Parts: sequence; structure tokens; C-alpha cells
Amino acid sequence: MRKPSGKLLRLLADNVRAYRAERGWSQERLAEACGLHRTYIGSVERKGRNATLSTLEALASGLRLTIPDLLTDRTSILKTPGTGVPQP
Repeated sequence: MRKPSGKLLRLLADNVRAYRAERGWSQERLAEACGLHRTYIGSVERKGRNATLSTLEALASGLRLTIPDLLTDRTSILKTPGTGVPQP
């Protein structure tokens, strides 16, 4: 099975952690919002999981974002989460 690039895993991990932290949520709180296990969230944030499309969908839904929000480099494009609209 093909594995995603380290860059993509790092991007997802960093974004999940950052969006969770912005909300002041613990890994457990995010897991509840997504219908996932807390240890799974930790694995994603440590780049230990190859998240499936259904997992990306659950994470995005729980954080009230889009899948592209989770996979976009936040340092290069600042935008309003969930909208894809650049911030002023």
C-alpha cells in the first residue's frame, strides 16, 4: 500500500493540532466531536496515522472545516476556516 508523503502527514498533523488548540479543545473533546477515539487523534497529531477519506471527513466535520482546510498550508494562505475566503 502506498503511503502519503511525510510533508502531507506533517501538514495534516500540524493543522489538526492548531485548529484544535484554537478552539481550546483537548484531544478527547475533538475525538467526541468527530466520533473518533482520543488515541486516534493523538496518532494523527504525531503523524502516526494514514488518515482515510472518511477520517478526514470526520475531522473536518468535527472542527467545522472543510477537508481542504485540513490539507492546506496555513502559513502560506491565511483564510477564514471553513470558507476558503482569504482574510483581510
